[in-house]
Amino acid sequence: MTRQEPAQTAHRRRRGEGHVTREAILAAARDLFLSEGYSQTTVRRIVERAGVTPPVLYRHFADKEAILFEIADGAFQRLEAAFVKARGGSVQGLARLQRMMEAFLRFGLAHPSEYRVVFMSPDLVPKDVSHVMPAAGGRGEAGARCFGLLRDEVAALVVSGELVDEDPKALAEAIWAAGHGLVALLITKPHFPWSDRETLIRTMVGMPIDGLRRR
Repeated sequence: MTRQEPAQTAHRRRRGEGHVTREAILAAARDLFLSEGYSQTTVRRIVERAGVTPPVLYRHFADKEAILFEIADGAFQRLEAAFVKARGGSVQGLARLQRMMEAFLRFGLAHPSEYRVVFMSPDLVPKDVSHVMPAAGGRGEAGARCFGLLRDEVAALVVSGELVDEDPKALAEAIWAAGHGLVALLITKPHFPWSDRETLIRTMVGMPIDGLRRR
């Protein structure tokens, strides 16, 4: 005779199923990874924080590594969507590249926890998540697609003569890195008496792009 599970547990499982449960697990794991470290965070701690049971977690994710990958890959997917939106409309040339980088900075500042996981925590970034397209069948394509949009934009500007004649990949990495510096500072030092945020964003985006213009 099988033991009937407690009504409270059954209710918690029903209430936690689906998209809401998945997001709760991701949020709980993300916070624990950042506060306690990936190696110190156990599945037990994640389910306790998320308010679910281990079987529920394993219905959504194979293991702790899969959760970390989903956090990182999901962040890149949202940034990719921001890039696609920034490229829309009638804006062209250097102005469109500037819009893309403004979208990058605003994305990071709007999602500081996800940004810290992907770009600011060396021990958290999954090995197969980066700006380089993985081998066939590999994971991490969202990051590569995301960077590819920026690289392709830069490449078009090199061809048109608006940017210096250098490797588009290196130029895109340099522009990305410059923007990252401001995002990282604003996230880690929010108590500093920074100037107006929008002014900082426009200035930070404009400086590297202007410096790479073909004279």
